[in-house]
Amino acid sequence: MESFVSKILDAIDIQTLDILQKESQISNAELARRVNLSPPATHTRIKRLESEGFINRQVAILNPEKLGFDLLCYVFISTNIHQAEQLDILENTLEEMPEILECHCLTGEYDYLLKVVIRDRRELDSFIRKLNKLGISRIQTNLSLREIKHSTVLPITNVEFGK
Repeated sequence: MESFVSKILDAIDIQTLDILQKESQISNAELARRVNLSPPATHTRIKRLESEGFINRQVAILNPEKLGFDLLCYVFISTNIHQAEQLDILENTLEEMPEILECHCLTGEYDYLLKVVIRDRRELDSFIRKLNKLGISRIQTNLSLREIKHSTVLPITNVEFGK
């Protein structure tokens, strides 16, 4: 069965997205060469993919350790808040906290999972104290000892997309 995405995106779109997610600094001319299109056609295609929401943004991924962020933490939190307005306030507050790289609303034992980058133990203590002020009923903090794999690359070149 052909997926919805493959009806919207053709093979060149998929190839373009795959190259861009791996090498965002690639020149338009080099990308055009790789996908076998002219540079203007490639540029137009990228702009369409951006406007249709397939490309959120292109960023530089920094090395946290070189910048002094020695602790990567995964923080599971639970709350007793159930009113929509109060949950919106909580989620907006979490979204604005710069230490939080990712925040996911969960099913199961905990309500949220936070991926947090912290410089040291003192900053971790301060961060947990900030969470406690938000009406969090339960916090479990896990420190990452080492990273086995980190990727932002989606597996878009698989069979589902009609390749």
